[in-house]
Amino acid sequence: MNTENGTPGWLKALLIILVLALIACCVLLVNYSSVVEDIRQQDSIADDSAKTDQGDASNNSTSSVIIGPVDIADMVEMVSPSVVNVESSRKVSGSSYFYNDPFFKEFFGDNNPSIKNSIGTGFVISKKGHIATNQHVIDGADEILVNLNDGRQLKAEVVGQDYEMDLAILKIEVADDLIPLKIGDSDELRVGEWVIAIGNPYGLDHTVTAGVVSAKGRPMQIENRIYKDLIQTDAAINPGNSGGPLLNTNGQVVGINTAVNAQAQGIGFAISINTAGDVLDELIENGKVIRPYIGIYLQSVDEDIANYLKIEKQGIVVVGVEPESPAAKAGIIKYDVISRINEKSVNNYDELQTILKEHKVGDSVVLEIIREGRPIVVSLKLAEKP
Repeated sequence: MNTENGTPGWLKALLIILVLALIACCVLLVNYSSVVEDIRQQDSIADDSAKTDQGDASNNSTSSVIIGPVDIADMVEMVSPSVVNVESSRKVSGSSYFYNDPFFKEFFGDNNPSIKNSIGTGFVISKKGHIATNQHVIDGADEILVNLNDGRQLKAEVVGQDYEMDLAILKIEVADDLIPLKIGDSDELRVGEWVIAIGNPYGLDHTVTAGVVSAKGRPMQIENRIYKDLIQTDAAINPGNSGGPLLNTNGQVVGINTAVNAQAQGIGFAISINTAGDVLDELIENGKVIRPYIGIYLQSVDEDIANYLKIEKQGIVVVGVEPESPAAKAGIIKYDVISRINEKSVNNYDELQTILKEHKVGDSVVLEIIREGRPIVVSLKLAEKP
């Protein structure tokens, strides 16, 4: 079949199809080029964004947030000469069955002395050889040896010790000046911040462990000691670390390692340096910590005590009075309830200690007391705590 101009119809249809196909291919090619260009632009933007983020992270990072092994190694190398090993020994009586037998005592005497050794850590706090450590490391010691990082072993004398805070100051005689560690500010510590402990756990000299601050202001009781302001850390602290420094990443002392929870993993404690600082200074100056005290044994007033004494649930009840103490001289007796001291409420031991810390030995304080249901006022003069 032919068209009017003589061109076959099938050929004309074929040409139309080819033209349409060509147009479609051009459209697809243009769209593909556009998509490729968009992808390239997006990749370029992503690369620039990543570089910007990396630059910002680099500019904002500090040693207290991001720290690597090289940083710790450099810091440890700097402070290690100021961290020492403390060895103490004392004579103790033996408990052998034979020495408890009167027949053997006739020949060997009543005593069977043996030597008990203890090991801990300390750190230099003055150029002239003052060493800070825990009191329990040197408690009752007959001889104390300090091993310096350079290999020297020197005898140490106890300058002062405080059982309550578990702190002690030792003194070694050295011809050259030692390098004291820098003291940091434990109040500025943040939970999650990196800290490093250096010590002698199980006698392994200058062991370094790192971790983070797990918590601050932890109270804890170990035997007869009540610690009020401990730093909790997951840096490994083991027997032998006691008395060693807990350091921030700048190499500053922020705590004194003192305890490990034997029933848990990754839980160690250190006395915050801000709490320990005044005590260490007083030990160097006076050889002891002078604290005022009243001289009572007390218990907080709970509901049972309040009901029994027919009083309100407040204050502290006196359950014992030390002979010849300020309380005894002022006439305070058992079952007196102290509600206020110098017009400040007192409801537990911590509040009493907070009030006493505001005073010194020789100060007079006024106690508001309930005795057998009747209010009375007693004045007493604070004495030095034995």
